[in-house]
Amino acid sequence: MNILITGATGLIGRALVAQWQGQHQLHILTRSSVKAKEILAVDANYQHSLDDIDLNQIDAVINLAGEPIADRRWSESQKEKICQSRWQLTETLAEKIQQCTTPPKVLISGSAIGFYGRQGNTVVTEEHSSFYPEFSHDICARWENLAQRAAGANTRVCLLRTGIVLSGKGGALGKMLPLFRYGLGGPIGDGQQFMSWIHLEDMVRLIDFLLQREDLSGPFNATAPRPVSNKQFSQVLAERFGKKAPFTVPAFVLRLAFGEMADILLFGQNVQPKRLLDSGFQFHHPQLKDALNALQF
Repeated sequence: MNILITGATGLIGRALVAQWQGQHQLHILTRSSVKAKEILAVDANYQHSLDDIDLNQIDAVINLAGEPIADRRWSESQKEKICQSRWQLTETLAEKIQQCTTPPKVLISGSAIGFYGRQGNTVVTEEHSSFYPEFSHDICARWENLAQRAAGANTRVCLLRTGIVLSGKGGALGKMLPLFRYGLGGPIGDGQQFMSWIHLEDMVRLIDFLLQREDLSGPFNATAPRPVSNKQFSQVLAERFGKKAPFTVPAFVLRLAFGEMADILLFGQNVQPKRLLDSGFQFHHPQLKDALNALQF
């Protein structure tokens, strides 16, 4: 297949490119071809602009681009950057797909479980429609709506409502590891908030699964079927290093440090990948302990 990937130098994108090199003809949309070639180190068609790519010749689009949400405090300018880095490209992609005479057969576009907003202990599947109105929902709702514009008789759209992606090489876990490695990690706030996670290997596998399954479209919760509380997550991660998790980070400390952005750490969602499971997808890493043990740190 001819596959266009945006956000290829991100955590998921890098793993996807490594998996697909040699299997497909990859087209990488990037702001810096030099940097992307250095990071990815694969033979691909690197382009700066969508105008340089004929989408009539593309079989599938994987849209993963976006400014990291939890990298820094949410100033108004940072919020705008987070939103526009997702919305503008997705809107342009959808418009160009609509204009094609032989459009890509599928657009697999990023989203996040932040779409649901904070949900407490409620079990959340793709059918859930009671959303908590906050910034994370606003980002994802418009992001998904823009992606859906690409849907047509010849193009299906799959939306990846992604949880916390576990990898030994970066991502959210990469920020936790230094503290837990030295026995200094612990729960955040009361530790009761749910953490819906997924091993990076399963993330790549489910994208490949959706690529191949021409009968599937719409939203999919990209999370493992066994979410845990933040307290449980902290304990299991600490045990991975033969440590305990004795320290608690008070909510007020997080709010002082990160402001509104602290909410995504203090509140969570108990998300279930119902549509993936119903479609026959099998997770290689459904349990947190096994998933962490499978990672190389």
